[in-house]
Amino acid sequence: MKQLFWLTVGVIAGFFVAHKVNQTEQGQAFFAAVDAKTRDFTEALVEGYKEREAELRAARKN
Repeated sequence: MKQLFWLTVGVIAGFFVAHKVNQTEQGQAFFAAVDAKTRDFTEALVEGYKEREAELRAARKN
C-alpha cells in the first residue's frame, strides 16, 4: 500500500512539473521535439508491422 502511495505521489508530481515546464517557450519546444520523435518512432513501428504482416500473409498463400 505504501508503494502505491509513493507511485501516486510521483505521478502527480510529474504531471505538475511537466505542466510548469510546458508554460515556458523552451519547455514547449522540448515537448514538441519529444512529440515529433515519438510520432516518427510510432510511424516506423506501424510500417514495419504492416510490412511483416504482408510478408507472412504472402508466405501463407504459397
